[in-house]
Amino acid sequence: MLYEQEADQRVHCFLCAHECIIRSHGRGTCQVRENRDGTLHSLVYGDVIAEHVDPIEKKPLFHFAPGSLAYSVATPGCNFRCAWCQNYDISQMPRDQQVMLGIAGNRPETPPEAVVKAAQAHRCHSIAYTYTEPTIFFEYTYDIARLAHDYGLTNVYVTNGYMTAAMLQLMHPHLDAANVDLKAFRDKTYRRYVGARLQPVLDSLKLMKQLGIWVEVTTLLIPDVNDSNEELRDAAQFIVGDLGPETPWHLSRFYPTYKMTDVSPTPESTLTRALDIGKQAGLHYVYAGNSQQNIDTQCHVCGITLIRRSGHRVVENLIAPGLGEGQSACPECDTPVAGIDMYEDEADQREGKDRLWQ
Repeated sequence: MLYEQEADQRVHCFLCAHECIIRSHGRGTCQVRENRDGTLHSLVYGDVIAEHVDPIEKKPLFHFAPGSLAYSVATPGCNFRCAWCQNYDISQMPRDQQVMLGIAGNRPETPPEAVVKAAQAHRCHSIAYTYTEPTIFFEYTYDIARLAHDYGLTNVYVTNGYMTAAMLQLMHPHLDAANVDLKAFRDKTYRRYVGARLQPVLDSLKLMKQLGIWVEVTTLLIPDVNDSNEELRDAAQFIVGDLGPETPWHLSRFYPTYKMTDVSPTPESTLTRALDIGKQAGLHYVYAGNSQQNIDTQCHVCGITLIRRSGHRVVENLIAPGLGEGQSACPECDTPVAGIDMYEDEADQREGKDRLWQ
């Protein structure tokens, strides 16, 4: 899907913002889309490399059905080559190892029906396309997501945001939420460490918001790479101004890995400083990840704790139904709480949730 044939059996792929022109028998930047005599093929459709049942908070999504479970799936590959990638063994497998090897090995591909059935069997609220970049296995996510909606499940992308507008327009009716990695707020950092550009990520974030996809943003803070006060202020102001102050921002602690083992872990003081910058910019919800800091959700008006968490587990949820249809509110001051399915109410679950595979 999402490509055009050109002269000399070349193809123009417009799935992601690299928009690769791929010669015959060549592959795109992602290394998992191959031109075979003028027809573009996905090499990873159904090639599941990882599948787990995770708390939705692990994605991280704190304002999308908190306390629920997500059935997480991934195939090999990525259209980025981040020097700090935490899942490089599977995301960079096609590039570093020149292989695609899912957990199915040489067995037949895992069909979309099997993923939906497994998600239901584990009583999951959603299916999360995660661990690697879901954009590069788009056709697989698209087929699963359409089926998932039919069976009362929601769909979540954990993504670098480097897709095209055409891809988002096609996917958005079936995509309920996304956590987007905003890896830096400087184009030079994207070019040097990631092999991409900043602007397409910002464009995707804005378009997701316009399309009604619930968006949360994550930034991994790397010492002396993207953690200056000026850069963090610029990122926070973009989120407030272009996405809205209700957009949660997750600031995550870096640990040495992959090609950046010589960089020290992010100091806790950097996280504290970044949290303060986010709040001063006007963001209602700012969280610290991979750290010992508090990750509870608090009312941005009266300050009471609305959702108390321990690790990735919701311990207590005090959010109440608001006055508006489908709205959630602080039980103390009635301030609306941004998010989707923020309080437990069986009547609010997606129609079809009880439709099970026989």
